[in-house]
Amino acid sequence: MKKARVESTCECQAKLLAELDERRRVVRGWARPSRGGELTAPAHSIGAGSERFQVAWACPYCTRNVVRSFDASALVHGAA
Repeated sequence: MKKARVESTCECQAKLLAELDERRRVVRGWARPSRGGELTAPAHSIGAGSERFQVAWACPYCTRNVVRSFDASALVHGAA
């Protein structure tokens, strides 16, 4: 399965990451604080069938719900 990775930064400065499959559905979501470590961050895609779609995360560090927009043409898929 080919996967792509998207990332963004939460308001608390944790880095939010998500791995997407070819249909732009989230396979895995996680977060890294600025000081190291890693926690699972529940994530899902919204409007995955559209050219412009969103990924929503639940930040495990500050408990905010974070929604970011991405353009499908910018994704780079690599082998898993």
